[in-house]
Amino acid sequence: MLLPREFVAYLSRQIVRRLSPGTIETHTPEKVTELVYAVVSDELEAEDKLNDEVRDILEQYSDYMRREGVSYQEMFRKAKNTLVQQRKIVRASGRDTGDAMKLSRDKITDISHKLIVALKKSRDLRMKKDQNDARLEIVKAFTEILQVEERADRASRDKVRSIKRDISEGSEEWDILQKRYYADELKKFGIDPSK
Repeated sequence: MLLPREFVAYLSRQIVRRLSPGTIETHTPEKVTELVYAVVSDELEAEDKLNDEVRDILEQYSDYMRREGVSYQEMFRKAKNTLVQQRKIVRASGRDTGDAMKLSRDKITDISHKLIVALKKSRDLRMKKDQNDARLEIVKAFTEILQVEERADRASRDKVRSIKRDISEGSEEWDILQKRYYADELKKFGIDPSK
């Protein structure tokens, strides 16, 4: 998933906090938070499932691709783009669409629409504002939180790169150090995903 699960949980709690009490009214914010978490994580996992499906498809053609000298990355990109178009999936990765953040603006907007639909159906809250106004508040909250997360992620990666000995990106040591620095950077910005 593009965002760690702990961060998605934090993001969900923050969205509910920002929407309450001006936009939504609820006596069970934890249930509304669970609903928001479910929608956001389902949307982010959809692209992971799509990537797995593309890998399975390409595995069937691995011998052919080796024989013909076809680039795995190129075929992966083409197969994924085809499935994205066929299934009308909004790409999650902002970096694929030129956005600086991990999630594309289109994906944030798509999630906000799905959240409004889910919130409208929920019996655990009452909408106090117009649907579009509530959706725009969700987009604003999402964007602000993700901009901070992006700065923390970038800073943590820069810290790992600044270590004098060469650590290969993607190695186990890189991942451990990056996660540690990422947590430290989030705390500097006042974000504690566990709360």
